[in-house]
Amino acid sequence: MDQQEWTRIFQIEIAELQSKGHTWNLEFDETIVPNSPKLGWETYIRKTSARFSCTSCRRSWPSNRVMVIFHMHLMYGQGTVKVRPSRQECKRCQNAPMVKPHVESNNIQILMENLVEKIRIKCYHENLGQKKRPYKAFDVKSPHEPNHCEGCKLGICTRD
Repeated sequence: MDQQEWTRIFQIEIAELQSKGHTWNLEFDETIVPNSPKLGWETYIRKTSARFSCTSCRRSWPSNRVMVIFHMHLMYGQGTVKVRPSRQECKRCQNAPMVKPHVESNNIQILMENLVEKIRIKCYHENLGQKKRPYKAFDVKSPHEPNHCEGCKLGICTRD
């Protein structure tokens, strides 16, 4: 997973709010709990598509059910967004480790556009209405595997 790409796209999308004199940072944090933000923090959870690659057997697979958890906070002009993309594990390997997703740039872009909109609504109390920007889905041949999905284990996966 390319954290630099996420940060680069976030900084482009958040630039308008930074022009108001506010500073925003994106931090990756695998310890944040989906619907239990710290006091004063807001939660936003969004689904996207990504590819995974097993670190044991090198098998790779696509998924259209990759949940991304964001916690956001603005205080005294300093904004922080903590992000945790949910991981998956290989269904073929015994004791396979959870692996991070590889999200393509165009889907990171859509995630960040939606995130900045949520920041404006939740942290700046702007009334923007609802815009749905769909992510680019993969053609997935096999069914979702809840036993191998961190989002399912956390109770946030949208298995529709």
